Amino acid sequence: MSDHKTEHTDQNQAARKPLWRRLLPLVVLICGLLAAWSSGLLDLLSFDTLRDNRDQLQELVASKPVLSILGFMAIYVIAVALSLPLGSILTISGGFLFGAVLGTTYVVTAATLGAVIVYLAARYAFYDVMHDKAGSAIRKMEKGFSENAFSYLMVLRLIPIFPFWLVNLVPALLGVKLRSFAMGTLLGIIPGTFVYASIGDGLDALFDQGKTPALGVIFEPRILTPIIGLAVLAMLPVAYKKLRKSKNEASSDE
Repeated sequence: MSDHKTEHTDQNQAARKPLWRRLLPLVVLICGLLAAWSSGLLDLLSFDTLRDNRDQLQELVASKPVLSILGFMAIYVIAVALSLPLGSILTISGGFLFGAVLGTTYVVTAATLGAVIVYLAARYAFYDVMHDKAGSAIRKMEKGFSENAFSYLMVLRLIPIFPFWLVNLVPALLGVKLRSFAMGTLLGIIPGTFVYASIGDGLDALFDQGKTPALGVIFEPRILTPIIGLAVLAMLPVAYKKLRKSKNEASSDE
């Protein structure tokens, strides 16, 4: 009872915070996004830039490995936090610089941290207001999503049907717990990340042939089929819960 009162009090206090304070983290992220677009930064992060500077980058990684890893992860966190459309090329760059396995590790860690930043900013800014004004349909959707949040997030992360930034925002507004969000993101993005990091691991050969990788490779049947299989496995707990609930309701009616 005391925990419930404490949580209710915390929500009331959050709701009473001035609007500018609740919106500040989100405004900072939006300003960063606009600055990145207007500065031409997105044009600099390209396969041409990577090809033209590959010797210097590889030398930097060899001479200053720790600094290189931290710098790469910081860039990735910022890119995800600002919702910049750089995930594929940065992931391939990670595989190019650090290899498929280590590149996957660094990317997954950084992407999860960046996603958590967006999640926290959106939750802090909008959740209390949205929850107070939500209708019954939204509350029902929130309840259903929250009960199976980990499974749903695994599917959304495994199969990139929706943009990464959108999957960062929606769970925050539907009241998904931070732990479920972080774990679903961390585990769900591993397969796709490994695919792109593996491409990056062989990027030198492609550059020598004057080619660049195809970013749509993850949608090829040989790649997408096993990922869909993992998504189906992630949904089995949800199906089991629904089946057990139906059986219990049928038994109670008898």
